[in-house]
Amino acid sequence: MYSKQIEFKNLINSKDFFDYSKKVKFSQELAQIHQKSENTDSTPSTSDYLIAFSTRPQKFCVGYVDIINSTKISASIIPEKVSTYYEIFLNSMAKIVGMYGGRVIKNIGDCLLFYFPNSTQSSEKGMKNCLQCGTKMIEAQPIISKVIKSKKLPSLNFRISADYGSVVIMNTNTSDQIDLIGPPVNMCAKINHCAGYNEFVIGSDLVQYVKKFEEYKFHEIKSCNIGFRQSYPVYRVN
Repeated sequence: MYSKQIEFKNLINSKDFFDYSKKVKFSQELAQIHQKSENTDSTPSTSDYLIAFSTRPQKFCVGYVDIINSTKISASIIPEKVSTYYEIFLNSMAKIVGMYGGRVIKNIGDCLLFYFPNSTQSSEKGMKNCLQCGTKMIEAQPIISKVIKSKKLPSLNFRISADYGSVVIMNTNTSDQIDLIGPPVNMCAKINHCAGYNEFVIGSDLVQYVKKFEEYKFHEIKSCNIGFRQSYPVYRVN
């Protein structure tokens, strides 16, 4: 645990943590593709986009991190700087996810969805990685927000949520990137709103596996509306 803490501090204090230089090449390629499509006057054809699902469900820890009040904030920022705001947030979160063995599935606007491949079969290492990732995201908030404010952008606050359960892996014939569907994915999005500013919450299904870890404390949130008639316990992680 101590060596991982040193590794985290080295990562977030390194020059590379906020270096996204590779985006320049990507942006140029994207612009060329967009321009080409605008100049092409052809009749739309039937899409060849196809989705394939795994036939064997697996259990993973799934995580979700979302900016608070992003709609209001983005409306107050000039268009040229909105991308910088989201870029710093999404890339910083993705780097922390990767450090703790997680894998980013996709971003949904200003939200980042990720999972921990080594959490399958309720692996203790995978479960701890999930908790460490969430708590380190919170620890990184002041540093990331300082960088954002140095660019004359609004302060950054976010919520983190995680849960554990059975998912089905899917992908498409147009990309090697996988996606997940299943209850923990849906639940992560719902319970995320139960967290306060820069807080980390987890669902009851995950708590059953991690409550044995004495270095963490789990406090049930009494008032949390997740849209179900049947209540689902949600816990704040400290």
